[in-house]
Amino acid sequence: MMLVAFNLRPALSSVGPLLPGIRAETGLSGALAGALVTVPVLCLGVFGRLAPLLVRRIGPDAGVLAALLVLALGLGVRGLGGLPLLFLGSVIAAAAIGIVGVILPGIVKRDFSDRAGLMTGLYTALLCLGAAAGAGFTVPVRHALGLGWEGALMLWAAPALVAAAAWLPFARNREKPAGSAARPSGALWRDPLAWQVTAFMGLQSSLAYIVFGWLPAALVDRGYDIVTAGLVASVSALAQGVLALVVPTLAARRPDQRPWVVLVVSLPLVGFIGLLVGPLPLAWGFALLLGLGLGGCFGLALTLIVLRAGDPRAAAELSAMAQGVGYCGAALGPFLVGIAHEWSGGWGLPAALYGAVCLSAGSFGLLAARNRTVRI
Repeated sequence: MMLVAFNLRPALSSVGPLLPGIRAETGLSGALAGALVTVPVLCLGVFGRLAPLLVRRIGPDAGVLAALLVLALGLGVRGLGGLPLLFLGSVIAAAAIGIVGVILPGIVKRDFSDRAGLMTGLYTALLCLGAAAGAGFTVPVRHALGLGWEGALMLWAAPALVAAAAWLPFARNREKPAGSAARPSGALWRDPLAWQVTAFMGLQSSLAYIVFGWLPAALVDRGYDIVTAGLVASVSALAQGVLALVVPTLAARRPDQRPWVVLVVSLPLVGFIGLLVGPLPLAWGFALLLGLGLGGCFGLALTLIVLRAGDPRAAAELSAMAQGVGYCGAALGPFLVGIAHEWSGGWGLPAALYGAVCLSAGSFGLLAARNRTVRI
């Protein structure tokens, strides 16, 4: 599970550090650059809705294996050269990531129900480590191996294949579950708590994908070279692993998680706005705060899916709804930031937009963190 989690973010975080070079080499417009960042996030939500169907057909474990192989395919395709294949490969990879992300909370509820917080924290921390690797290693490896941006992106297919090989025994040895494969009841879509969890998932995801897509470009605009900008983004992503592990582990011990919502939403509010418009000598500190907050937000969002569900079936349904709908909404964040930056010519308006998303995430998070369970 840790190997699988590691591979769920490099496909998304490795593009940002290369984006200035891709634009310079290909003439990619600002609008299309925003689409390159936004479309994969949208695909997480659109294709995540296919996860319950896949689970009913072949079971969750085989579903994870199939998605990992598709992920490796997408990562390979986007490095074959040219903008059309870059977009196509990004869509394929994001579709696979969306499916795996929806399936994993149900597996945690099934296999680790007595340690749900710890396991959620562990795989969220590894997911953040994968994001850090994508943000921080892509450009240095490209330079070390003398690769173009295509080859640097294609390299991330290798760890996806390693994860698929490690997961193969689980897919072969587990039978398709009969009792938990029932079709969704539809009651979840009428439950206010389910929508509150979904809104928190989507809004905090938007915070993260705005950072993945635009932080390196913003730092380059503010005077950093591309390698240093990638390292700042990598430090921020590495810091995510700390609270991504700590918050789910501790939050799951209490019935009410509202104090954690206040903490994890406040940190990226300060961190990202500081990086966009604050004093540059404090950039590394702002990056640390940003990473800690984003890791805590994501870990808490996944934990709420598990805690607000009464059983593995409810966890699977809530995961599909929260991530399917949430990621579709999250895709608007990077797109709107790109428009705001291009329209204003600076980073003040994007910083204000980011602050508004933070406050919205906190509002829905406080509602979702109450000690209740969804009805299905």
